Amino acid sequence: MAFVFNFLPSIDRYILRLVIVPMLGVFALAASLLMLDKMLRLFDFVAVEGGPVAVVFKMLGALIPEYASLAIPLGLLLGVLLAFRRLATTSELDVMRAVGLSYNRLLKVPYAIALVLVAVNAALVFYVQPLSRYYYEQLEYELRSGALGASIKVGEFNTLADRMALRIEASEDDGRRLIGIFARVADKRGQVLSISAREGAFLATRDDPDTIILRLTEGTIIQDTSGRPGGGTTPRVLSFSRHDLPIDLPAIEKFRARGDETREYILPELLRIGWSNASAPDARDASLASFHFRLVEIVMMLLMPLLAVALAIPPKRSTSALGVFVSIVMVVAYHKVNQYAEDVAALGRVDPVLALWLPFAVFAALIVWMYYRVAFVPGGQAIGALETAFDKLAKRLAKLFARRPQRAYRPPAAAEAAAAE
Repeated sequence: MAFVFNFLPSIDRYILRLVIVPMLGVFALAASLLMLDKMLRLFDFVAVEGGPVAVVFKMLGALIPEYASLAIPLGLLLGVLLAFRRLATTSELDVMRAVGLSYNRLLKVPYAIALVLVAVNAALVFYVQPLSRYYYEQLEYELRSGALGASIKVGEFNTLADRMALRIEASEDDGRRLIGIFARVADKRGQVLSISAREGAFLATRDDPDTIILRLTEGTIIQDTSGRPGGGTTPRVLSFSRHDLPIDLPAIEKFRARGDETREYILPELLRIGWSNASAPDARDASLASFHFRLVEIVMMLLMPLLAVALAIPPKRSTSALGVFVSIVMVVAYHKVNQYAEDVAALGRVDPVLALWLPFAVFAALIVWMYYRVAFVPGGQAIGALETAFDKLAKRLAKLFARRPQRAYRPPAAAEAAAAE
């Protein structure tokens, strides 16, 4: 990396430094905001299901490729935009243009960065993201089913193995010490045991991994055999200092195979299903829609440097940041349009090529026109009309909220004295 950096001309090294810092900052900020919002919901979900806290971070790790595929294009766009905006507001861009450096030449380094990020995003979207999404779904299923060691909910009745009800008043030492235990166990012969104990703890068994031992301390057992043929009508009451109660763990079904959802397919699987005549029409439409959606999202990254430059140059003698806001709105709106087009194409209502590549063609034509206005039209502005309207609106708001001169405040006594004189 250092060799490549030293090999570049000084102007390219300078632009590289200007682009890299805000790009990494935007990437980290966007990914952190997305993960923070999801983290709060995951903590609530895990707390409700009674699972271990460590599973939250595993699930967040499984979502990193999905969030990275969204943060990488945004980081590339804002990194290039903020770099060229700084060059424009400090008049360095005018100097570079005066010595013969065109916009195409200045975009050499941003496009080199874009090509690297396109390769990274393609690997994420077509290979890593489907596998990580399946892993996330698997963790969620195991958490719901209890395969991750979901704890007994304190203060509630919990049903185990369909014939046992268990309630625990309090839990200490991360669940290693249970206080105030009540259990009701019914066997197949009709015998019912009502057990109460002061303390208890769960112990694993070496011989049978599907059975655990609930070791109870200082309690009472009420044995009711009235439901068993030949049993007595009077319950038996037994006291104990320690009693081991075996509990059969419920059987957990194996998680489904990968591929029940289209977004879990990697690139070869998408092409095999989408281009095979033997596939069902619904599966073929969904696979082609997912393939073209991922592809247009990747190809659009090649136009991000052009859009960034077109929106980075403010009008002369202006420091307006309207271009930053417009760039974010355009990218997010285009992403939402693609998501809607994918859903419609997956239903078979519209051809996936038409549904996803037509908006791309319109958006690409708009970006190329905006870049042409800035790079090849003297004094041209990509959003000149918006800049003018925004400037007028800002001036009107400034006049509206400007402070009017106010009279000096006088205490009531001083005012009365002045009136008397």
